[in-house]
Amino acid sequence: MHDTSMTRLDSIDIRLLELLQRDAQTTAQTLSEVLHLSPSQVGRRRQRLEMEGYIIGTACKASAKRLGLTVQAFVQIQTVAHAAETHSAIEQLIGSQPEITAAWTLTGDADYLLRVYCADLSALNHLIQNVLLPHPSIGRVQSQVVMDQLKTDAPLPVFG
Repeated sequence: MHDTSMTRLDSIDIRLLELLQRDAQTTAQTLSEVLHLSPSQVGRRRQRLEMEGYIIGTACKASAKRLGLTVQAFVQIQTVAHAAETHSAIEQLIGSQPEITAAWTLTGDADYLLRVYCADLSALNHLIQNVLLPHPSIGRVQSQVVMDQLKTDAPLPVFG
């Protein structure tokens, strides 16, 4: 269902979203110079985009390397059963582990895909062997260690 209360994005809204995704701390003054609007017009547009749900938050991107998190991995989980209780238990498990920084439900062989950051391979092994595999809702775990990240999480493409 399409929400008709939202304003259609014009070219300035699109450019503003692109700029803010690259650096959410860009000042209204700087944005106004790039967009050829007054800082107050930029502020009103940004506020409208927030109210309409186009902007859902502002984040700080920390350096995993500087934080000593040298291992990034993707972990696929297959559940023992497809029941509400199973999925609820796995969601609780995912939420309780700070090493799991993102999680998705999937179609196909795996039911969940987790992005994990750990200090080292030993810490990843501990997470898999002592936290994930013993969990009663998890039937199978498969992990892939990231060798190199060629592209960081990029801004979303914005279309009108």
